[in-house]
Amino acid sequence: MNSSLVQYCQEKQSIIDQALEKYFPDKNVYPPILFESMRYSLLAGGKRLRPIMLMSAADAVGGEGIRYIPVACAIEMIHTYSLIHDDLPAMDNDDYRRGKLTNHKIYGDGMAILAGDGLLTAAFEAMLQQENVAADVLLSVVREIATAAGAWGMVGGQAVDLISEGKNIDANTLKFMHKAKTGALFKAALRSGAILAGGSQQQIQALTQYAEWFGLAFQITDDILDVVGSQETTGKPIGSDIRNQKVTYVSLYSLEGAKKMAGTAVENAVASLVGFGSKAEFLRHLVQYLLTREA
Repeated sequence: MNSSLVQYCQEKQSIIDQALEKYFPDKNVYPPILFESMRYSLLAGGKRLRPIMLMSAADAVGGEGIRYIPVACAIEMIHTYSLIHDDLPAMDNDDYRRGKLTNHKIYGDGMAILAGDGLLTAAFEAMLQQENVAADVLLSVVREIATAAGAWGMVGGQAVDLISEGKNIDANTLKFMHKAKTGALFKAALRSGAILAGGSQQQIQALTQYAEWFGLAFQITDDILDVVGSQETTGKPIGSDIRNQKVTYVSLYSLEGAKKMAGTAVENAVASLVGFGSKAEFLRHLVQYLLTREA
């Protein structure tokens, strides 16, 4: 990314981090261990990619993304809950996330599960605190995010991931799994931002197409990083897919084949934004960045 876009990300990250901090104070809470566990993972850093995408989608359709911080924070809470549960011994059994020990390594499996549960439900509280949005519009956004996070989206994709370990799944199953597990929340973030800001149906549809291609490119490059990346830059163990006997885009199509697929997905994502002007420049550069990302 160029310097102005890096600055855009940093400014939005700072705003989101400050807002998240206010949702979970570290004093006068009971039981303190639960809130400490929730804060540990939520405030551990991270790119804040999904809430930034929500705000940038609102900007792209002519709105002001900064107005939708409660919904943006909710998306990050849902994402963080999914990471806590994903890292558990019964799932991927990972020891590190965002460069730190995973939640269950610090607080134990039971408290980690409850921390995830707490973040998921807090997300809906946060969304309902959104002001200056018509009730029917906010309701449609809450429904959008709930569907993306649940059994029809992220949870369903995770279930397919779990039952597919050690099996030679085909390309269609792999595509469905990651479209649901990874792509659904990206799509919900982008569509929600556009809906909140009053985007037209044409704009929402274009951003939906962008989200589909972005999610695919993100997952392919994530699979590539699991082979060629390093724990120092990604903040999580490398080679976990191989250890867990998971089929990935790299194992199915080869490293070079996966790189070529990622390039095509990025080109299609950029093409989806042809009807947008300079206000969508961040989204164009963001998807192009995936081809060179190290984390």
